[in-house]
Amino acid sequence: MTGRDTASRVLAATIVSLAVSAGVLSAQVPETAVVPEDFADGKDYSQARVYSPHAGRDYPDQVFYGDMHFHTELSFDAGLIGTSLDAHDGFKVARGEEVISNTGQPVQLIRPLDFLVITDHAEMLGMATAIRESNPILLDDPWGKWAYERFNSGQEGRMEVFADIIEKSTVQGVNPFSSNELATSIWNDFIKIADQYNEPGRFTAMTGFEWTYTPRGDNLHRVVIFADGADKTSMTTPFSFFDGPDPEQLWDYLAGYEASTGGRAVAIPHNGNMSNGLMFSDRMYNGEPMTRAYAEKRIRWEPLHEMSQIKGDEETHPLLSPEDEFADFESWDVGNLSGTAAKEEWMLQYEYTRSALKLGLKLGSELGVNPYKFGLNATTDTHTALPTSREENYFGKYQHTEPSPERHNREVIPADDPALRIMTSQEAAAGLTAVWARENTRESIFDAIQRKEVYATTGTRIRVRVFAGWDFESEDMARPDFISEGYSRGVPMGSDLVDAPSGSSPRFMIRALLDPDGANLDRVQVIKGWLDSDGDTHERIYDVAVSDGREIGSDGRAREPVGNTVDIATATFTNTIGQAVMATLWEDPDFNPDEPAFYYVRVLEIPTPRWTTYDAAFYGIDLPDTVPATIQDRAYTSPIWYSPSD
Repeated sequence: MTGRDTASRVLAATIVSLAVSAGVLSAQVPETAVVPEDFADGKDYSQARVYSPHAGRDYPDQVFYGDMHFHTELSFDAGLIGTSLDAHDGFKVARGEEVISNTGQPVQLIRPLDFLVITDHAEMLGMATAIRESNPILLDDPWGKWAYERFNSGQEGRMEVFADIIEKSTVQGVNPFSSNELATSIWNDFIKIADQYNEPGRFTAMTGFEWTYTPRGDNLHRVVIFADGADKTSMTTPFSFFDGPDPEQLWDYLAGYEASTGGRAVAIPHNGNMSNGLMFSDRMYNGEPMTRAYAEKRIRWEPLHEMSQIKGDEETHPLLSPEDEFADFESWDVGNLSGTAAKEEWMLQYEYTRSALKLGLKLGSELGVNPYKFGLNATTDTHTALPTSREENYFGKYQHTEPSPERHNREVIPADDPALRIMTSQEAAAGLTAVWARENTRESIFDAIQRKEVYATTGTRIRVRVFAGWDFESEDMARPDFISEGYSRGVPMGSDLVDAPSGSSPRFMIRALLDPDGANLDRVQVIKGWLDSDGDTHERIYDVAVSDGREIGSDGRAREPVGNTVDIATATFTNTIGQAVMATLWEDPDFNPDEPAFYYVRVLEIPTPRWTTYDAAFYGIDLPDTVPATIQDRAYTSPIWYSPSD
């Protein structure tokens, strides 16, 4: 055979192979091919030794990024004050399409989200839609007709309607307009839209609502998320605080939904930092001492806490964690949500995630159930129907805080006392929820939420994974099957570590990867909290991996900062410091097998320009003096808990 003949045969074989893979030709097994007996037709090969290492894999091996707290024009505090984008627009921009914003500006995400949960307020759902469409149900109601006429009289009338709703609902606790018929109609239209955009394996569209209870202006809001499609969610309507002004009543609603539909739902608290000491109390909402039954209900229905969003980051506070130099991050800590009551120092311990996790250890020891054994997620809480979370692409919280040269000095939370006011410049660019799952579907994402295998980022797409076990070795970090070893010999984030072998300490395999469109990593830290034999709680921070050859001292800390490459005038930075990838095996050097503990991982990026700095460079305006010019975005994993054997 000549060389030319050989080349022709190779080319022909290649063409046939490509045609088969493209579906042009059908692949046939030659008569001489040998098929292993275990895989012959009609054989059960579920227990057979399989050549492909990926066939039958059942553990989560993909990370999906999404937003789980999101408002469109259906929310009264969006649609009535300028937001015109609807659920269609929200799902489109989340899928990566370019849309025109509420103020006429083109906007697009740098990369599509993998999933989106739209969670408009249950209270007065679709009020702006009803006004715009001259809905007869609205016009038949005396207050509804007044609101319709005033809203259409001009901007002054619109603000009068909005102010009246806030006064009646938040201050008086009165629903100015209640129509089950209108709410049901709007809800059923919305959930059908979500089903339309849901594409299993490509993009997951989910539904929910926000329960918006704000007693005396203190935030107790919860975001409710359904796992199900319209076939089940059409059997309910959103539960507002007018239906029940107590978290326990919301939990009862969720239990009723599951019992009557066979579906699944959870609630996620947020903005404990504006609850003035209510969100993570050691008592029940009625003020009585917490009971085991209450603790069981809370953790059953609230498996996550929203760690970060537009109204501030909630990890910890400098007064709670004085040894944490990264504690004062995007803090909103002057008052409650309505700007009517100042913050008092005693409130802080009941408002932040780390202190709540510590309190949970204490309550768990006393009650036998830990009510604050929650995982961590983050969201945008946008009211523009635009899930922009990155500093360089920040489209504000409301229509009037979309990009403009004037937006920095607008009030987000007005208050009679200037010290309690919050300005637009103080808004955080917000966060994303990362979910470890097997596939991008409603079922898989909700499964991850329930088992708490999720983590929070403050807006970028840092990738982080952690496993805890008793016998991991340093060489395990280099294994290509790192993930399968983590599951088979340890537990992932959101899980429990038990049965400490004598003389052993927990070991953590941690890997972190930068956002490929963002900044390098500064360091990886483990945050530990524990309960001692006297019933006192403690916390400690360990730097477990640091960039640029810095050293970690004997106290477990790297005190030298990573540096800063930000050019503030041009709002640019370079990745000439930091690292793209960090991986480490860390063993707790202070482990006491008799002390309950939790561990979560915090990953920090190098400094980058804050969104207000990007604004200053783009519009040629001065930097606001209320916020720093640079920030270090970060990720927080859900904790892993250690419990001593009885």
